[in-house]
Order: sequence, then C-alpha cells, then structure tokens
Amino acid sequence: MRLTRTTEPKRKAQPKRSRRTAKPPRRHWRWALPLAALVVLGGVGSWASSSGWIERQSLAATEAYFAATAQAGLAVDDVLVEGRGRTTSAEVLAALEVGRGSPTLRFDPEAARARLLALSWVADARVERRLPDLIFVRLQERQPLALWQLHGRLNVIDTEGEIIAGAEPARFADLPLLVGEGAPERAGNLLALLDRAPDLAALVVAAVRVGERRWNVVLDGDIEVRLPEVGAVEAWEQLAELVRDEALLERDVVTIDLRLPDRLILRGHNAPEPAWRRAADGEET
Repeated sequence: MRLTRTTEPKRKAQPKRSRRTAKPPRRHWRWALPLAALVVLGGVGSWASSSGWIERQSLAATEAYFAATAQAGLAVDDVLVEGRGRTTSAEVLAALEVGRGSPTLRFDPEAARARLLALSWVADARVERRLPDLIFVRLQERQPLALWQLHGRLNVIDTEGEIIAGAEPARFADLPLLVGEGAPERAGNLLALLDRAPDLAALVVAAVRVGERRWNVVLDGDIEVRLPEVGAVEAWEQLAELVRDEALLERDVVTIDLRLPDRLILRGHNAPEPAWRRAADGEET
C-alpha cells in the first residue's frame, strides 16, 4: 500500500494590522454645555441691559458709596462765597445744588460753575470742593457801565457792552445814557474819551451814536456837543480848555459843533429842537 502525502490548502495572507490605534469618533457634545451656558448668559445680559437692571444696580452701588463717605465725615457743612454783590444767596445755592449733609465727594464743581455762569450778574466763577466739608465759591460779577436806549427801550449794559438780563434800569439812573445803534459796542471807548476831561465828563447827561460812526454828547442843560468821527479825543480836550478858560458853557449856547478841525461852531437858543433828540429817533447828522 502506498502512502499518499496530503497537503493543507494555503491560507490567504491576512492583511497586516497597523500598529496605530484607531481614533475614536469625535464627540461634539463636549462643547454643547458651555455653548448653551453662553447663550443663556447672553440672553440674561441682554435682558439686564435693556431693562435697566444694570444701571439701577450701578446707581445703587454709587449711592451706597457716597452715603458711606458722608457717614465717615465727608459731608457738606458750609458754603463760603466771595465776591457776591448783586447776585442773591438764594440764586447761588440753587445753582450749586448742594445742601448741608450731602456727600462732599458727590458734588461736581465744574457742573456747578456752569450753572453759576448762567446767572445774569455772574461774569466768571471759581468753584472748589475743600475736604472734608466745605464748598468754596468766588464770583466775579458783571459791572454795569451805562444805560442803553434803542427804539424807546432801556437796558443796562456792562463793561463788555453786553446787556445784563434782568437788571432794572430804574435802579441805575445815575449811569450815563447811551442812545442809538452800535452804542454798546463803543461804550468803553467813549467813556475812556470822556475821562480825558473829568470835570467836563461830570456834566454829561447822554451820548448819542450817530450813523454808527461818531458821537453827539449831551451836557447838562441840553447842550449838545457834536464830536468828529476822527480826532474826537483832541476835540474833547479842546472843549474842556474852552470851558475852563473861556467859561464857554455860561454863554447862550445849545449846540457846540466840533466836527470841523479848524473851527468851532456855536448855536444859541433860537435854534430848533436839539439834534441829539432827532438823532435818538433815527436821524443821522
């Protein structure tokens, strides 16, 4: 008997396995919770902002802070004001918006200064917060310079030629009277001119701006002095010499015309109504 050798069928080669470890599937759910939290917080923040909750909480915290500082001794106990003449104390306190016992640190000096500058008599102001308990104010008030008449209406003007709102002209009847368009802007120059001859200036009753270019000055007794457009200072000083040396005002004179550089023209009582009255109504001479 012959032995037959049998062979096993060949096995298919198995693919070699990679030594690398297979990556697990991505897990996007890891970010789900933080994202959801952000969405919720964002919604809450939007609601808090739109409803004013944040602002109210901030305001409450600020008020609590100021209250604590006041309890610690930083509370207003006095207000010291210098330079106040025509401005009332009630006006000053109302503008400061501060009361005894209010927190010193909450007081805003710049805002208070702005309110003071809105008062009619206040030209400038300095406001300080002096710890622990004092508010200091120094006022610079406007100085009334003259009365200004235009179209029958009287106003008080200051040294800058500005109308002082609320000032009653009747209380300043001793001030010089200026009449006509453009008078306030040139008032300072005119008064400086008149002061070159103080004795004569003391007789001035009014000054009329004529054509916004020159002045007619009215002296006591309805004597009208017509000053030139150019050389008014020299003409005024010349008139002062004539009044002093020649007793010019004691003569029968109602008009002294100085507009011509080489001559003096006098007009007596037989002349018509003084030109300064007509100029006050708008006539230019």
